[in-house]
Amino acid sequence: MIRPANIHDPAALADLRYAFRAEMRQPLESRDQFLVRCVPWMESRLVSNSTWFCWVAEEGGAVVASLWLSLIEKIPNPGPELEWHAYITSVYVHPASRGRAVARGMIEAALAFSRERGVDSVILWPSELSRPLYARHGFRQPGDMLEAALDPGREG
Repeated sequence: MIRPANIHDPAALADLRYAFRAEMRQPLESRDQFLVRCVPWMESRLVSNSTWFCWVAEEGGAVVASLWLSLIEKIPNPGPELEWHAYITSVYVHPASRGRAVARGMIEAALAFSRERGVDSVILWPSELSRPLYARHGFRQPGDMLEAALDPGREG
């Protein structure tokens, strides 16, 4: 079942975030240290009227996947463009729940939300493995975007 995250989810969400990033590279802090930092951050985003939103997938009452979306307000313009962007990040499905269209369901929920909110475009940074999934939902490489990676420790 896909649903919006709520105030009861931050501990599970932070645990998924740790697992997601630990799969990519060796963590610099322990799981417990990370949870102390991450749970309050997630709680504050879920309870306030912020620009952050999250969807989860549940199986057997447990949160097994998450997708975070941040709305980015654009400067008003006089043209026919919508005045919001959305940024999707931290899309993660627990390994035991992969291959069941869980990510697809969360992406569809986030895109429907974005359409309802009048979002002009949605951006994300996919992994090599996730590119086909996003392509099936209309994501393409833009020809009009540049990135300056400022973190000297970032790979790729």
